[in-house]
This record gives sequence, C-alpha cells and structure tokens, in this order.
Amino acid sequence: MGLAESCAKRRLWTLAAWMFFVLQLWFPSLLFAAPPLLRCEIREGDQIFTADFGPGSDPYAVEPKEINARFLFKAVMIGGEQNIEYIKIYTYYKEQHQVVLIHEVKYLPPFRQSEPSFAALTGINYLYAPVLERELQYGCTLLEGPP
Repeated sequence: MGLAESCAKRRLWTLAAWMFFVLQLWFPSLLFAAPPLLRCEIREGDQIFTADFGPGSDPYAVEPKEINARFLFKAVMIGGEQNIEYIKIYTYYKEQHQVVLIHEVKYLPPFRQSEPSFAALTGINYLYAPVLERELQYGCTLLEGPP
C-alpha cells in the first residue's frame, strides 16, 4: 500500500467519522421529535390547575378536565405531530342537572408564540359562570414537546 493510498483511506475514515457524528446529532431529532403539547394554566377560586393536551384526530375522544366541581375545561388539538390544523378550547359551567357551554374559541396556524409566557398562545381569558358569577381564568401556550 502506497503513501497516497494510505492518506486517501485516512481521509475517507475521517470523513466517515464526521458524517456519523453529524448523523447521530441530527437523525435522532427527526426520528424521536416530541409531539407538540398544549399546556393550559387554569385558575378558579384560589386554586391553579395545569392541564396538558396533545394532538389527536378525534375531538370527541378528548376528556375535559374538571375544575373545582364547577367547570369543565377541554382543549382539542387536531392534526399530526408535525402539522397542527387547529386548536379549539371549550369551557363549560356545571349546573345541577346540566352542563352549559360558556366559551368556545378556535386558533388556526400560524400559532402565536412570541413571548415565553404561560398564556403565549391565548392570552389570559376571564370567564364568568351565569350563576353566582364565579370567575375562571385560563391561559395556554403551545410547547414543542414535553418539557
């Protein structure tokens, strides 16, 4: 084996090692990219609740979160892990024998995420129950994946 052939093999192995290193850094992020996560902070009375919602294809399969036995809060994120079509948020007030929708909102892409805030997507919303005027506040942000 000549000197030129030895140098060529060494360069080839060095190039292969660098490519392997770059692929190790880049490729797993494509394979194992975490799905987006909608994190909502809900305040009612003197309590704060945190609810996380992931993407899905069936809005009826999403279970609402019960808030202090007075409200139900549900966020639906429709789409795949890489492409969210829309986000809908529903808030219901629980009366004695029925559940009443008091708030529904829909967000379409591109989703606002300019500031690092718990309410970056929605801003802070103030909702009031029809009976006794109980107040519920919420704000949601869209995260790239579970923190």
